Amino acid sequence: QVRLVESGGGLVQAGGSLRLSCVASVSWCHTMGWYREVPGKQRELVATISTGSTTNYGDSVTGRFTISRDSAKNTVYLQMNSLKPEDTGVYYCYTRRLGSNYWGQGTQVTVSS
Repeated sequence: QVRLVESGGGLVQAGGSLRLSCVASVSWCHTMGWYREVPGKQRELVATISTGSTTNYGDSVTGRFTISRDSAKNTVYLQMNSLKPEDTGVYYCYTRRLGSNYWGQGTQVTVSS
């Protein structure tokens, strides 16, 4: 069983920045990343990063968000810049390990206009 603990969400004005962190309870997580649930929409990809540091971003965040990881600390980060009100939602940490998917409990990000 893998436990993911997110931190760093909060309230920020449009144009501002936030940094999310997620710590996994075990090592050797393959892909790690972030998804979000925006009001009125299904859960969508924000960004993922592999153990080889290959990254993948959702179209709406490309150029504004940066994902990184510290494998020694079992931690993945999401630096979010130039935030927009439409980025408001619950952000979920994700990892895939030994063929199974795991999710954190989510952290709320609210961007005011």
